[in-house]
Amino acid sequence: MYRFLLTPRWWGINLFVALAIPVCLFMGSWQLTRFEDRVQDHKDAERQATTDTGAARPLASLLPVDKKTSGEKATATGRWGRQLLVPDRELDDKDGYYVLTLLRTDAGKSLPVVRGWLPGTADAKKAPAPPQGEVEVTGALQASESPSSNGVTTAGGLPSGQVGMISAASLVNMVPDDLYDAWVTLDQGTGPLTPVPATAPEDSGLDMKAFQNLGYTGEWFVFAGFVVFMWFRLFRREREFARDAELGLVPDATEAQPHTT
Repeated sequence: MYRFLLTPRWWGINLFVALAIPVCLFMGSWQLTRFEDRVQDHKDAERQATTDTGAARPLASLLPVDKKTSGEKATATGRWGRQLLVPDRELDDKDGYYVLTLLRTDAGKSLPVVRGWLPGTADAKKAPAPPQGEVEVTGALQASESPSSNGVTTAGGLPSGQVGMISAASLVNMVPDDLYDAWVTLDQGTGPLTPVPATAPEDSGLDMKAFQNLGYTGEWFVFAGFVVFMWFRLFRREREFARDAELGLVPDATEAQPHTT
């Protein structure tokens, strides 16, 4: 009854199944590992963003910003320049805005510095002016924001003196100086300003790509199960056909073969 398993057709089916199942299981396991790695990266990035990373280092030694240097303490010396407001930013579940001031460094470039946060609607009159003279600032280094960053306003049409995204690309037409492709949020606010905590860098964990990896994991395991299901389905139909042939219920087992769908 099972001699059909020795036919070339079934040799091919069995070989395909024997190769397909390990491949599906391997790919599913690999995608699951990728998801777990992204989760760990996310935890590490959050820990780095919220933990005291030790002594501050000069800004130049931490550039360009990457996952390792994001959140590190940076120091820079210079003079305060133009001040802008970043509206629609939440802090502790309250609506408010950032006070962003450009620091013209000794290197001749301007560094965006978030001096702090204020509650309510963005109002330049409520934002305290920066001190005069040369200053040294210390804060957490952050990568330039992108349209997908939390809190970013990309609708446009903001009032003069406001910017929706903290990045060199959004500030280049607002200031005449060269800009660093990074920004700093100060450790301590002055006056009414509340310090803005550092955030984890983008693409460091639980984003859409991470959940895509998790989805692919399920798909590969489903594929493996489907291969097994189809093999048993074909096997059962072939066995029933062979049994019917032995009982003489079909005219010629060599001429009539079951059709699979």
